[in-house]
Amino acid sequence: MAKGFNGTRIVLSILLLCFTSLINIPQTNAIWLSIPSSGTKRVSQDIQTHVVVLANYYVVADNIQGHPLPTISAKVTSPYGNNLHNNENVTQGQFAFTTTESGSYVACFWMNSKNLAGSSISLEWKTGISAKDWDSVAKKEKIEGVELELKKLDGAVQAIHENLLYLKNREAEMREVSEATNGRVAWFSIMSLGVCVSVSVLQLLYLRRYFRKKKLI
Repeated sequence: MAKGFNGTRIVLSILLLCFTSLINIPQTNAIWLSIPSSGTKRVSQDIQTHVVVLANYYVVADNIQGHPLPTISAKVTSPYGNNLHNNENVTQGQFAFTTTESGSYVACFWMNSKNLAGSSISLEWKTGISAKDWDSVAKKEKIEGVELELKKLDGAVQAIHENLLYLKNREAEMREVSEATNGRVAWFSIMSLGVCVSVSVLQLLYLRRYFRKKKLI
């Protein structure tokens, strides 16, 4: 009986470790961007609809020797060009929104002064399950420990499932566009061939008529 109980405890421990390792997989994109003194640095991500996006950014500058941090401007646009965030002359900022369009969301950063040698920013970009406030969920639903980890795992599985459906729909759309394009190219090739044949026949008839008129044949 004791051996069976110990075996059950070992299995549960292994499963818990597996769940914990899956939950602890980093899903936050924290990156450093070098901003040139002139020009714009862009970051984009392809996101489906109804996805929560959270981001924080701040300027990182070395060897400023007591001078204030350089300021930057930031702008975030949706796939259809809608302005989702616009911040100017700042050293740090954040933005949050829920996507309403599928496609590439673009964040642009640039320096406010062209006299500077450029600087760097740290950008922490969170989407989907990684942007969820799990502390609030735990307090609201009064869960903790294994229950909370299972809740996170369930959310991760749902996010993966939704992403797979999104990719499937995008693949179907691209296939339809490809088939339509192939059909149009085929019809264009047939029309081009028909035009070439018609022009050749007309040229032959014209030359035959011309030579007969000149009594060359």
